[in-house]
Amino acid sequence: MSAVVRSGLGSAIRSSWPRGRAYLVMTKPRIVTQLLIITLPAMLLAERGLPPAKVVFATLAGGAMAAASAGVFNCVLDADIDAVMNRTRHRPLVQQVVPMGRAVVFGALLGCGSATLLLLTTNLLTTVLTVFAIFFYVVVYTAVLKRRTTQNVVWGGVCGCMPVLIGWSAVTGTVEWPAFALFAVVFFWTPPHSWALAMKYREDYVRAGVPMLPVKGTGEQVVTRISVYSWAAVTSTFLLIPVTGWVFAAAALACGAWFLVAVHRLRSAVRSGAEADAMTVFHRSNLFLCSIFAALAVDSLTVPRW
Repeated sequence: MSAVVRSGLGSAIRSSWPRGRAYLVMTKPRIVTQLLIITLPAMLLAERGLPPAKVVFATLAGGAMAAASAGVFNCVLDADIDAVMNRTRHRPLVQQVVPMGRAVVFGALLGCGSATLLLLTTNLLTTVLTVFAIFFYVVVYTAVLKRRTTQNVVWGGVCGCMPVLIGWSAVTGTVEWPAFALFAVVFFWTPPHSWALAMKYREDYVRAGVPMLPVKGTGEQVVTRISVYSWAAVTSTFLLIPVTGWVFAAAALACGAWFLVAVHRLRSAVRSGAEADAMTVFHRSNLFLCSIFAALAVDSLTVPRW
């Protein structure tokens, strides 16, 4: 291969990197990763051990593609909002790195690929739940609720809960009560997690006209609701203790207390007029959820039931 050809090929490859990275960014890989983190432990609990490798791989791959599809469509529908928010103004569609039409096709291919893979490798219930999750996030949350109500993240959080039902159904072909207990943990966790971030970036949401609770409500109202939902999330973890072991029980108590300490410090700061550190609650909420599900995975693999 001549030096000229090698140079031209290398230049073409390098020029494709930003475009390829842009497509990856639109899938919101951090959210995809977090959804996979809660899917696998649900599968392990459903199996009471390690499910067949084929089922695990197919469910995680299909789930990742579904979450990526929803993320891409969210970027498409929210491009105007992203353009006026400091936190999101560098996203690919805002910067016109990727044409809007190609983004729509990319999202559709990911969604169709996810449904096809799951239908061929798991079961109909898992596929239906996955398609419902994409539809709910893209249409119900992004297109309808997000710009119209302060309860947007409450009901939009249903999408983030779906991976536990999807993982459970992939293993068992049905959905049983422990899966709904896991659903409750994630459902109640979502509002305080989202509202804490919105407190930090309140001015962004004001500029974008998105009626997040910290935009429309008082500081007292926001931290009160954060506290209520946080307690509900922690309490929901205790519902799983009868079907788990001591590792999960210990993690539920320790991680729940650690998370609630930050929540009540935030509430006290707001009520006293002191400087409020909402990002501590945001970061602890992430660590709380990841730690709970990691403990669930370890418990399901190693610890006998009570």
